[in-house]
Amino acid sequence: MQFSEKWLRSWVNPSLSSDELSYLLTMAGLEVEETEPAAPAFSGVVVAEVKEVAKHENADRLRVTKVDVGLGELVQIVCGAPNVAVGLKVPCALPGAVLPGDFKIKPTKMRGVESNGMLCSGKEIGVPDEVDGLLVLAADAPVGASIRDYLSLDDTLFTLKITPNRADCLSIRGLAREVAALTGSELDPLVPQPVAPCIGDAKAVKLDAGKACGRYIGRVVKGVDAAAPTPRWMRERLERAGLRSISAIVDITNYVLLEQGQPMHAFDLARLEGGVTVRFAREGETLVCLNEKEVTLSADTLVIADDVKALAIAGVMGGLDSGVTTASRDIFLESAFFAPEAIAGKARRLGFGSDSSFRYERGVDFMLQREAIERATALVLEICGGAAGPLTEAVAELPERAEVKLRTARVARVLGVRLSADEIATILARLALPARAVDDGFVVTAPSFRFDIRIEEDLIEEVARVYGYDNIPADAPKSGQRMLAQPEELRPREVVRQLVASRDYQEIVSYAFVDERWEADFAGNADPVRLINPIASQMSVMRSTLIGGLVDTLCGNLNRKQPRVRVFEIARVFNKADEGFAQPEKVAALAWGPRVPEQWAERAERVDFYDVKADVEALLFPRVAEFRRAAHPALHPGRAAEVLVDGVVVGVLGELHPRWVQAYDLPSAPVLFELDFASLQSRTPVKARAVSRFQGVRRDLAFVVAESVEAAALLSTLRKVAGELVTEVALFDVYRGKGVEEGKKSLALRVQLQAMDRTLNDEDVEAVIAAMVAAAAEEHHAVLRF
Repeated sequence: MQFSEKWLRSWVNPSLSSDELSYLLTMAGLEVEETEPAAPAFSGVVVAEVKEVAKHENADRLRVTKVDVGLGELVQIVCGAPNVAVGLKVPCALPGAVLPGDFKIKPTKMRGVESNGMLCSGKEIGVPDEVDGLLVLAADAPVGASIRDYLSLDDTLFTLKITPNRADCLSIRGLAREVAALTGSELDPLVPQPVAPCIGDAKAVKLDAGKACGRYIGRVVKGVDAAAPTPRWMRERLERAGLRSISAIVDITNYVLLEQGQPMHAFDLARLEGGVTVRFAREGETLVCLNEKEVTLSADTLVIADDVKALAIAGVMGGLDSGVTTASRDIFLESAFFAPEAIAGKARRLGFGSDSSFRYERGVDFMLQREAIERATALVLEICGGAAGPLTEAVAELPERAEVKLRTARVARVLGVRLSADEIATILARLALPARAVDDGFVVTAPSFRFDIRIEEDLIEEVARVYGYDNIPADAPKSGQRMLAQPEELRPREVVRQLVASRDYQEIVSYAFVDERWEADFAGNADPVRLINPIASQMSVMRSTLIGGLVDTLCGNLNRKQPRVRVFEIARVFNKADEGFAQPEKVAALAWGPRVPEQWAERAERVDFYDVKADVEALLFPRVAEFRRAAHPALHPGRAAEVLVDGVVVGVLGELHPRWVQAYDLPSAPVLFELDFASLQSRTPVKARAVSRFQGVRRDLAFVVAESVEAAALLSTLRKVAGELVTEVALFDVYRGKGVEEGKKSLALRVQLQAMDRTLNDEDVEAVIAAMVAAAAEEHHAVLRF
């Protein structure tokens, strides 16, 4: 919100400088984003009246003028403005004046004619003006007066960043009330006086929208001059609040909005048919708005209508056909309270908003409507003339103000400052929060303009703001802290992060909002979790896998000529579940490029499936990971595997699918894995045990099996029947060729045996080996190779 400091000070005038006032408002939660002067610095410019205008003898476009600047004699000035004329009052920069941009005025000759000053346009003195030429002042402007004083240019424009809960501060009235509370200064409010009706004309109003419209007040004003000029003081205040002057009637409604905080609208009475009704739109009903955009209204959109058609979108924008023009002679003023939930989101859905919708969806004082329409009526009669009819009012359900208890002890506990009951009572009174004293504090009923006072903490915040955050000491915490026990079975999050980083991966953080194409490509997900209001078209769904973010990071690095990329991410993914949504955490990593950084001691070999498989095994250690061939939408059909721990699938591993390598313009396929975060957090506690003093035994077994038999499956079978004497079963060779028939392969395994209490003999070893050979033959039709 932008406003003029002088306007605010006409309501409340604390003994603070502009900078001090800015700091005070910011520290009270009304952040001042910017302050700027209403006009740039300049000096020596006064109000002048043009007395004579003659043609320049040596230039067709120049005029020689004589002007009265209040010095007792006329001053000759050469002027090139097209609108200079006798009788105009305009700004005049006298010799010695300094205009914006350090432009100094001194006596000179223009085409041989002496000129002792400069008649100024609005642009030349930093004042906005739509006239091409001199800035024309009012006929009653005092000759010789400083133009800065006359136009109130020694003013500061404040721009506030008002939080959504403080809609009561979106007006001069609300800001003045706040400044008075913060400073203790006297508030001099403008209290609108009732306008006595002098005609009997009225429009019947009716509410058919339940809780959506709690109050609606209307008034007919006839015989107005809608083409009357808006007074300079009103235009000035509107412009300094960031609104341009449109026409007198529209300017008045905008002025009341800024001054009182009550959105208003004026209809052309001649265009209304019958009474005025507040109702919900009929499905498919259309309306051409004041911005000339035609919209189709949905059944949950609140409208103002007559007996035939919709006239306006309630709380958002009026209709073009019923709007006031300079030709209007009779008008119907409205002032209403619409419930925030009835207006919220409508402007966004329609694709345009307004100052009215901005306020209504945050909450407007539901007791303000009568005062606002009286103020608007008085301004209409003062500026445009006319005769006012009686007020017609309809009231439905208005919000109820619940009582909120504030405990004195709770204030001290939360703020860390002990305030007496009298101090708290004074602060509440300054904030216009009616309070009733009780044994342990106060019971407060929030006024109609404070929609944000709902719980005790809201009141404590109010006390803190007025007391001053700067006055609250920044004491160090005094409470004791104790370390919580960390289960040995659960790795801390930071340890997991460090484990992945220790495998030469760098962490990234990517958006949870992703391109819908990523979900189709990398997860095969045709029904992802969609966002109702995405921040960008390429971020329209929630990710169900982290692979897309990793591939996108790889693309970015390749575009910047990075020769080696190893990245990982720990984050949540989002899936639809039977009841709502599931949000499991995942750990995913991607490796691309050389196995090791370029160096003289190692050959440049590309990272492959087995390198990343080793990373997964190391991350899951001491739990033993198993791998099983799998199909995954993101991965190469023949180079992908499921990762299992204790027989449960915990993730996937593999090369990126060739289709996506080509689609994402990658020079070669990266290798990726994605695991459940819980599988890395969970660990088997390491238990110490004695080292056997007895000699171990090694047996090597070579099995001939069909090509379709996976080594992992064979190892799993052997480990199941191995018994307690076997300490290790590992694959050390795979052979295809001479001596092994076509379609088969030889898998050579190392079996390590050892006992804790004795040296093993041949009978012990042979019994174990025989059991393993039998199991391999039964499960996989394996034959020993001799």
